[in-house]
Amino acid sequence: QVRLVESGGGSVQPGGSLKLSCTASGSIWKLNAQGWYRQAPGKQREMVAVITPDNTTEYASSVKERFIVSRDNATNTVFLQMTSQKPEDTAVYYCYANVVPLGSYYNRDYFGQGIQVTVSS
Repeated sequence: QVRLVESGGGSVQPGGSLKLSCTASGSIWKLNAQGWYRQAPGKQREMVAVITPDNTTEYASSVKERFIVSRDNATNTVFLQMTSQKPEDTAVYYCYANVVPLGSYYNRDYFGQGIQVTVSS
């Protein structure tokens, strides 16, 4: 069993900042990429930012220069620092991890339960 627990969501005014955190725990043999996806009302889930264990990052074009993804490999925690937020950033944000579970040869994608981020004046 692999668990992803998110924290840090909430409401912020346009131009404001929020920081999300997510810690992976459970039966993890190898933790590969971590990151964040989001889903806005009426839209499909989309990748926001992903980071590999050697800190290679990938961002959605809509958040480049505004969001920074980072990770702490010692605690299996991934962060998303969001700045200059816009109303279109409003969504449920899901923590993501690609994991090889204990006792398995294969990696799997896992998602957290989601955390609401609302950007509104």
